[in-house]
Amino acid sequence: MSRAAFLDRDGVINRKARNGEYVTRWEEMHILPGVAAAISLLNKAGFRVIVVSNQRCVAKGLITTADLETMHQRMSDLLATSGARIDAIYYCPHKAVPACGCRKPAPGMLLSAARKHHLDLAASWMIGDSDTDVATGKNTGCKTARLLARTDGADEEADVTAPSLLEAVHKILRLEGIMVERGTRTSVLGSCGKRSRKEGPSAWVRSA
Repeated sequence: MSRAAFLDRDGVINRKARNGEYVTRWEEMHILPGVAAAISLLNKAGFRVIVVSNQRCVAKGLITTADLETMHQRMSDLLATSGARIDAIYYCPHKAVPACGCRKPAPGMLLSAARKHHLDLAASWMIGDSDTDVATGKNTGCKTARLLARTDGADEEADVTAPSLLEAVHKILRLEGIMVERGTRTSVLGSCGKRSRKEGPSAWVRSA
C-alpha cells in the first residue's frame, strides 16, 4: 500500500480569499511561495499528493462544478511545470447543513481516496491550516500537520506545526527518516541515522 500527503487547498496551496469570500476565478488563484518545492519533495519521497478541499461555494451557486474542476486542472498543470505532481483532487461541494459524509472534518474524501489509490491511512499525513483539517486527519487515523503563522500559538493537537507547507514537509520527512535524493529516488534512515543503502549523492532535506 502507498502513503499519501493529503493537502487542504485554500491557505495551504493557494492564498485564501478574505473572510466570507471564495476563490471562484482562476485570476484569484495565487499559489503560495514554496508550494511547488514542497509537493516535489513529497513526490520524490514516495507520497501520493492528494488535495482534499471543502468548496461550499458550489452549493452557494458562486461557481459550477465544471468551472471548479477546470480551475483545479489549471492549478495542477501550473504546478506540474515546476515538477510538482498532484495525484488527485477531491472536493466537497455541499453546504455545512445538512451534514454530509464528505465535508471535513467528516472522513469521506480521505476514505474515498484511500480505497481508489490503495492508501495506508496510518502511514499518511493530513496537512491543513485549521482545526477542521487536524480533526479530519485524526478521524481517519492519519498523522497531522497544521500551518500556523509565526505569531500564532502552538497547536497541541497536531503532530507537526509550521508556518508554511514547505517547512511542514521538511519536518515530516525528518520525522519519517526520509532522505530525498537530488534525483528522484529516496532512502530511509535507520534509528542511528545511517542510510539503508548507498545510492550516490543524497540530500537530507532541511529547513533553511
